[in-house]
Amino acid sequence: QAQLVESGGGSVQAGGSLRLSCAASGDTYSSRCLGWLRQVPGKERAGVAFIDRDGTTTYTGSVKGRFTISKDNAKNSLYLQMNDLKPEDTAMYYCAAGSTWGGACFVPPTLYERVGQGTQVTVSS
Repeated sequence: QAQLVESGGGSVQAGGSLRLSCAASGDTYSSRCLGWLRQVPGKERAGVAFIDRDGTTTYTGSVKGRFTISKDNAKNSLYLQMNDLKPEDTAMYYCAAGSTWGGACFVPPTLYERVGQGTQVTVSS
């Protein structure tokens, strides 16, 4: 059974919005850190937004003010609301969960021990 399942990706024009969802199994959802990563072909996977158990959020600079990460504890679900999308936001987006380190959730993506299969987001100009 998949532990993290993303949905909500698609194709939009620049300036549009999308909302990504991630359904997590119970033990995965209870991880200390949850987040969204993204990757484009030929580049390393990069962190986008993270949220910890207390609800503290962190974002990479290029999405601040445009993206919002949130979670619903009743539904074991993680979300990423993406507004004012730009062509450079085009990527495969992955949901991730991790608990093996202390401190901030915004860490190298390789530390996240559980990552979903991804959902494609394509933004056209």
